[in-house]
Amino acid sequence: MPEDWSSALVVVAHPDDMEYGGAGAIARWTAQGKNITYLLACRGENGIDSMEPDTCAPLRVEEQIASCAAVGVTVVEFLDHPDGTIEYGIPLRRDIAAAIRRHRPEFVITGNYRETWPGGGLNMADHIAVGRATVDAVRDAGNRWIFPELGLEKWEGVKYVAAASSPLSTHAVDITDSFDASVASLRAHKAYLEALSGDMADPEPFLRSMAETTGQRFGGVLATSFELLAL
Repeated sequence: MPEDWSSALVVVAHPDDMEYGGAGAIARWTAQGKNITYLLACRGENGIDSMEPDTCAPLRVEEQIASCAAVGVTVVEFLDHPDGTIEYGIPLRRDIAAAIRRHRPEFVITGNYRETWPGGGLNMADHIAVGRATVDAVRDAGNRWIFPELGLEKWEGVKYVAAASSPLSTHAVDITDSFDASVASLRAHKAYLEALSGDMADPEPFLRSMAETTGQRFGGVLATSFELLAL
């Protein structure tokens, strides 16, 4: 992955999205002194079956902030799109474009917005909507005639856009030295993990397996993958 940039904006749908693989890259980059901000489309209020949404949302916000701190990120913003039924469209593009204009990143990172995951598992609608809207919002943010009502100066300075954990990944990041931070970041989602079952509920072996599998394609190190999009 290119690293000739100093600031990035991460845009994902839910708390925990970037932590399932991508957080190791974030930890690597913050350790290099890069400035990274997170924007989440929702508060994850419908993500724990055993917990009422009004109780769940503030807990998941708190856990996401702690998760970001584990990888060196201190600025975390949340939108109020509805968890589970986030829609691709102008309101979502406007909100993301506003964040791009405010933070003026050189690099925008989002989650996998393809129909499937590596290995063929079906992706979910929220991830697809937010990823697609993020890619489009990068262009929106650079056009002063789109969303002028925001009252924010256009930003054409995004050099790279990347989607984490895409089945069409083209690049990877060596996370050997930042793997432990990646695990700590996922472990910060304590309530969410306690409600899960199966492999995804145990951060260290799950993330290690992903990193080793990716590393087999990209040089044999622990790695996390991205689809790098041309601008």
